[in-house]
Parts: sequence; structure tokens; C-alpha cells
Amino acid sequence: MSGPCPDGSDALVVVPTYNERENLPGLVTRLLDALPGLRILVVDDGSPDGTGALADTIAAVDPRVRVHHHAPRAGLGAAYVDAFGRVLDGGFGTADVGWIVQMDADGSHAPEELPRLLAAAADADVVLGSRYVPGGGTVGWAGHRRLLSRAGNVYSRRVLSLPLHDVTGGYRCFRRTALAELGTETVASEGYCFQVDVAFRVQRAGLRVREVPITFVERERGESKMSGAVVREALWRITSWGLRDRLRRRRARPRRG
Repeated sequence: MSGPCPDGSDALVVVPTYNERENLPGLVTRLLDALPGLRILVVDDGSPDGTGALADTIAAVDPRVRVHHHAPRAGLGAAYVDAFGRVLDGGFGTADVGWIVQMDADGSHAPEELPRLLAAAADADVVLGSRYVPGGGTVGWAGHRRLLSRAGNVYSRRVLSLPLHDVTGGYRCFRRTALAELGTETVASEGYCFQVDVAFRVQRAGLRVREVPITFVERERGESKMSGAVVREALWRITSWGLRDRLRRRRARPRRG
């Protein structure tokens, strides 16, 4: 099984943005320094701070960068669903892209770690950048944020019976054919719940998954998108998925006698 090109020329990074004007230029520079052949798709949610306009300026001088202006403040999940669908249809000149990467725009996902994720994709359908495997970790998080992330992962893994270590992380690489198989166009969840939803679909589809250690670094500029509403949405959605999955499996068991 062949893997991505060493320079990233057959890979695309999808970066959703909302008020990331201070972080976007540095992220683009670091990505292209790490993998000169890489293509980047910035999906802006109508940022009032001018992130979308800045992305257009960057794309005007570098053909490796493309921009999609998504519906204003539609949310992380909707941005990814829209972008993935358009890319799988060959939009943005990506018909030859074999690997699709998702990552945050705030610098918490190190571009320098992307070559390792792509290398791991040579024998996998999906590669998860994991904070919770040996070698992974977090930097700069307050204790309550670390506890919330750990608890969210443990709860999601147990309720959904997921044999993965990091199901809420947002640094991931998909083989194009695998992403198409997941049916992400039907994903309705937002925020961090979107990441759990996709991980659940990956597991149910029986795809080959590898987890690669990453170091998550808390943003230095801008505001986190984490909120109480995001946590509440994740809690009720994950719980309902788990209950439905258990009911489905119970009904599928052969009856005795």
C-alpha cells in the first residue's frame, strides 16, 4: 500500500477559521515549511476580525492556499462537512488529492508533526493525532481543562465502546476513499462532539486506524471556542448514540429457542 508523497503534494489540510487573523499567517508558513508541496484549504466562517479577507490575500500570492467562505458562524462541524463534501467532489482543484488532513487554526496542532501523521497513513485509512498515547501530551492547559478533556475521552470511549485513546482530538489524516466511506455529509454535531461522531463512524466502518502521539499546545493568541453549550451538546449526543447502539446490538442478537 503506497503512502503520501514525502513533500505532501498529494495531501490537503483543511483549516476551519473563526477570528484567527493573528494565528493564520504563522500557521500557513509553518505548514509549507514542513511540507512544501502541501495544499491548504482555509474554511472561514465569516470571521468579523477579517480572517477571511486575510486568507484571500495569502491565497492571491500562493497557489498552494485556497479559501472557502462558509456560511457565517455555522460552526466547526458544519464547516468540516461542507469542506469535506466539496473536496471529495473534486472542488478547489483537489481531484488528485489522496489524503485529507484536519487541524485547528490556533497553533495548538504543530505543523511540524504533520509529516509523522502522513507517514503513518501509508498503512492506515485514518490516522489520529493522539494526546493520550505514550509520547503524546498537552502543554499550557489549566487543571480544569485537562480534567475536562480526560473525562470527555473516558466517557465517550466507554459509552460508545471505542478502542481508541483520543476520540475528541482534532488533528487527523484520512485516506480520501476512507473519508468518502464515512458519510460525513450526514453529520449534524458541532464543536468537539463532531470529532467523537467521526471517530464513532470510523470504528463502525471497520477502517484501519493508527494513533500517533502529538503534543497539544494551548493557544497563545485569541479566544478558545470551548463553551458550556459545546460540552452540553457533546454530553447528550454521545449518550443518545450509546443508547441507540446498545439497543441496535441487543436487537441483532439471535434469540434462543
